[in-house]
Amino acid sequence: MNDINIIELNSENLSRYGCFCLKSKPGSEGYRNKNIWMKERLAEGLKYLILSKDNETSCGFIEYIPSEYAWRGIQAENYLVIHCLWTTASGQGYGSRLIQKSIEDAKAQNKYGVAVVTNSKDTWIANKDIFIKNGFKLVSETLGSFELLVYKFGEYLDPYFPDDWEARARRLGEGLTILRSYQCPYVEVATNNILEGAEGAGIKPVIIDLKDRNEMINLAPSPYGVFNVVYKGKLVAFHRITVRAAKKLFQDQC
Repeated sequence: MNDINIIELNSENLSRYGCFCLKSKPGSEGYRNKNIWMKERLAEGLKYLILSKDNETSCGFIEYIPSEYAWRGIQAENYLVIHCLWTTASGQGYGSRLIQKSIEDAKAQNKYGVAVVTNSKDTWIANKDIFIKNGFKLVSETLGSFELLVYKFGEYLDPYFPDDWEARARRLGEGLTILRSYQCPYVEVATNNILEGAEGAGIKPVIIDLKDRNEMINLAPSPYGVFNVVYKGKLVAFHRITVRAAKKLFQDQC
């Protein structure tokens, strides 16, 4: 992998490289909002690393941030938290190289370790297998399919999930509520699909744009803190679904 370089985004090169996802649609609202979101998070220690071949072709990326600012529904003190990991090909060592870079950064910053939320039943969030391969340990599970994995440097307290997900959903009431943040560029499309599906069912939604981690950690009804759909007091989606699926979802819930 001598021809594969790691490019770290910063305030000076962000406009040149931009986020990995939705790169083919640089004019889309989701892509623009994601890049704005990233620029605002750099001061909080956000790292966005792109694997690049000959500094031209992107092969993958990883995004992580200190736990005090993490946009995942976990409680963790003095860890780095991986938001996203994606590569264009398997079996090339791309993912492991990016994960190892996050571990190196955590050591350099005197963190207790690195944490990540995975979901082995859903493709919207990274699978745990590659993290286990790189020495992470499973420390908690919740909501049937979410997993919390940790790579620790010593005998430190494990990060943990909140235990009141259902109560959070109930507090949002009987209507349709979308909680979102532009940490993920696909949130705009995901929101629009829900809105179109809701319109077809005659439902008027409430959209809550989460402004910071404090709002997310107190309101999000799932560990995937940046997109959650609640209807009639229940979590009904935490990832993008098609308009057709959204219409069926609301019809079935009636």
